[in-house]
Amino acid sequence: RDRIFGVFDDDTMALLDTAFKNYNIPLVMLFSLLFLSLIYTLVFKILRQKEIKTLQVSWIKQSLFFIMLIAVTGVTARGSLGIFPLSHNIPDVSADAFLNELPQTPTYAMLSSYSEYKKSKSGKYDLIKMAGYKGKIVQAFEDYKGTKNIDKKNLLANLVHTTPKNPILQKRKPSVVLITVESFGAPILAYQSKKFDIMGRLKKHFKQDTLFTNFISASNGTIVSIEPLLLNITARPHSTAFGQSKYLNTSFYQASARVYQKAGYETSFVYGGDLSWRNVGKFFPKQGFDHVEGKASIAKALGKDPAKISHVWGVFDEYLYEFVEKKLREAKKPQFIYVMTTNNHPPYTIPKDYKSKSLIFSDKLKAHLTGDLELEELRFHDYAYALDSLGGFLDNIKDSNLSKNTVVAVSADNNTIEGIMRYDDYYTQTKRIPFYLYLPDYIKPKKAIDTQVAGSHKDIFPTLYNLTLSDVNYTAVGTNLLNKNVLHCGFNDEDVIVSRSGGFKNGKAITPEQKMCQKYYKASLAVTEYLIESNKKQ
Repeated sequence: RDRIFGVFDDDTMALLDTAFKNYNIPLVMLFSLLFLSLIYTLVFKILRQKEIKTLQVSWIKQSLFFIMLIAVTGVTARGSLGIFPLSHNIPDVSADAFLNELPQTPTYAMLSSYSEYKKSKSGKYDLIKMAGYKGKIVQAFEDYKGTKNIDKKNLLANLVHTTPKNPILQKRKPSVVLITVESFGAPILAYQSKKFDIMGRLKKHFKQDTLFTNFISASNGTIVSIEPLLLNITARPHSTAFGQSKYLNTSFYQASARVYQKAGYETSFVYGGDLSWRNVGKFFPKQGFDHVEGKASIAKALGKDPAKISHVWGVFDEYLYEFVEKKLREAKKPQFIYVMTTNNHPPYTIPKDYKSKSLIFSDKLKAHLTGDLELEELRFHDYAYALDSLGGFLDNIKDSNLSKNTVVAVSADNNTIEGIMRYDDYYTQTKRIPFYLYLPDYIKPKKAIDTQVAGSHKDIFPTLYNLTLSDVNYTAVGTNLLNKNVLHCGFNDEDVIVSRSGGFKNGKAITPEQKMCQKYYKASLAVTEYLIESNKKQ
């Protein structure tokens, strides 16, 4: 709900186009007007009855009465003006997350969203205070590290790490491709079958390679997930995107691409859409990317007409992957390429010549779906296209010489499909996304990788650094998922935390590990804000 006013920061025309394609907006507006007219007519037909006709109610008074009636209805719907039976201040009244959202009536949610949006834009955002560490930043670092034995003179030194020396990596630097697939939520993958082939060509790769399954997104929106990911920090709750805030012209020294850049890599940010979206074309060139390339660059490099290879939000995924593969084949030095796809997004458009695989809904799947099944089928066809296209890209990498010297990591920005599904374990499943790794043989760890450790976006780059870089310093809030000597937890900025023993709401930890993750989450928020503010002094 705190993202709702981001419609003005996002690609507004694309959002409107999406709304009109997926929903019959004119019909909804017509019925709304008819409904209001009906209420108005009924109310004042009653007021004009003979018994009360002497009131001589003018149209101005009628209108004021009508408005007052709506206002009173809104207030009474809340229960009272004071302590509510079911209040935003008492949200955890049930184990069912849906019931906990009932106090959020549309009016209340709109007002709350606008308040948070305005606050984040005003510069009065104080995450250290929100996390409970106002005036106690040293304690925040102690809680974050899990020890009082920290560097108290230079707090930022506690966030600096060094990858192990590796002679092989010094001589043979692999190219690294990190792909964020739009809205690639993991829960729907449980329904994969021959009749419901949602994964397509990707299925075999998830079975063959490393797949972390206890993994959640940093946030529920695209930009508010990928910015923290690329800046090596924890996502900040109820904040404005960096590229649309006072930080637009800030060059963050801890940015992930800068680490690879300093290690001798050519770095690229490749987005399937327009670079004007969320100011990515202005913000990311300052974060260590040598190249920031969008829809226009992709179409030009492939020699294709943008209009013929695009949907509302950008180029179809298959062309995005073709462009990335082309960059890898033509590269003269090691590449670090971050990729953000645009398919699997409303209005769910796929190429006309693409033949979808079978997507027959089982009774079990239907029982876990909510809403319009026809629209959801359209959505799943786009979802399946996105995954199948990714599988095709991995096929091409593995079937070529690129397989010997390219690391491919795959994750998602969020699980937006959570809004149309019922979950058996809400907090464990609702934010879950995959984190997949394809590693050439010379990079694979000798010991088996524990893929059940908990994690989130903040942990992706610390993991990649330690797999692909030799004796390199980096600053990050997250942890290397292969490190068995540290606490691993995943954080989502909607106060959802995941541990090895499952997901839970912040403030509702039960097991000892969950309590440690809860403490770690709050401390990481304060530490993140301290790190962000430190960039002003650089």
